[in-house]
Amino acid sequence: MARRRKRQQAHENHERWMVSYADFITLLFAFFVVMYALSSINEGKYRILSDSLSSAFRNTGGGRIMVITDGAPPLPVPVARPDKGVRDADEKALQRRRMRNMAKEIMEALAPLAQEGKVRVLESSRGVMVEINDSVLFAPGQARLSPVSEEALAAVAGVIAQTVFPVTIEGHTDDVPINTPQFPSNWELSAVRATTVLRLFARNGVGAERLTAIGYGEQRPVETNATPEGRARNRRVTIQIDSAIPEAPTEVGEQMSDAKEVEGSTGGEQVPGN
Repeated sequence: MARRRKRQQAHENHERWMVSYADFITLLFAFFVVMYALSSINEGKYRILSDSLSSAFRNTGGGRIMVITDGAPPLPVPVARPDKGVRDADEKALQRRRMRNMAKEIMEALAPLAQEGKVRVLESSRGVMVEINDSVLFAPGQARLSPVSEEALAAVAGVIAQTVFPVTIEGHTDDVPINTPQFPSNWELSAVRATTVLRLFARNGVGAERLTAIGYGEQRPVETNATPEGRARNRRVTIQIDSAIPEAPTEVGEQMSDAKEVEGSTGGEQVPGN
């Protein structure tokens, strides 16, 4: 029995730790090989990476760029998106530049009439407003455009058609009453004049969904109607080009129901009635 125990002790392996050690060294070597492969980028691909980074940071929108490495698939690198306030400010600045350029083009198209004092082009926070005296457009008490005014308005429509902004055409008169079979009052006269300009714009490429015609009659004068000069100024057609595209409407009932749900979910202490 003693001899058997001595033989078993003699064959016992005390170097089993070397197997684990060898596995560890192999994994460590493989790790350094992978790290070296990822870090070796040639000059051409480094330039591609540099150009991608420069282009990404010049753009306003967020996205991804691709890092190309030797012996490995492209690695996506996220590019941080600008703050919403910054994006809104950039969008507003772009809108202002577009509106200013459009106002200059309209002014050039109406330059002869502007020199006569018959046309004014105004810029505001709302957008661009073109004010045209009705003596250029219509005969007294009529709503048919003259050939000269059709040509001028067609040029304006060509400028507006290249944009996406909503357009409101307003008809205005003085306070002198009118009562004809076609126009029982200044309301009808101003509305038909505005609609006549609207139809001309639609025929010359401006989307009908962007157009609105309103007749104000004598209700919104810009000068006094006590003088011939003031009445002449009040007889006008105004083309309002809005810089802001209207948002989709939300039903009030839905908002109220949502508010009640939020209020009900918060709970609260109930106070008994008197």
